[in-house]
Amino acid sequence: MEREILKFYVSKYEHMDIKRLNEDLCKLVSRRNLLAAIDYNDEAYDEVEQDLHDFEDDFLDEYNDYLEDVFKSVHEKYCPDNDVLLPIAYIAKKYIEKTDEGGNVSYGVGPNEGVLVETDEYPKSDVRLILVPSPTRIVMTVDNANPEIVWEAG
Repeated sequence: MEREILKFYVSKYEHMDIKRLNEDLCKLVSRRNLLAAIDYNDEAYDEVEQDLHDFEDDFLDEYNDYLEDVFKSVHEKYCPDNDVLLPIAYIAKKYIEKTDEGGNVSYGVGPNEGVLVETDEYPKSDVRLILVPSPTRIVMTVDNANPEIVWEAG
């Protein structure tokens, strides 16, 4: 079933810099991937973790209101019985990074990433929402497979 991709636009966000949002989300993802790649006992772990948390705070200061409204619209359409969490919760702990021949980077996620939600459409399935960059979008997975874009910045 082909799903309609939501394009969220509200006049109060007409000046939202979508390109900068994606760049900052990519920076956050890079920090998360770096933290996921080092062992907890590594002496750099605390510093990398603190840098990530500081960047997450800055990211929320800049984009929380916009992304919260986006997630509200996605929840209303797909999982209205679930509470909307802070946008940071929808960011995976680790992303799979791929670079094509032209040097363009794209991202995917492994199993069990994102926020678990309940939907009427898939009542007995493991459904998750994940915020993914390049382009900035929300992906829904069902039973850790078949990722579908349910919202894309634009």
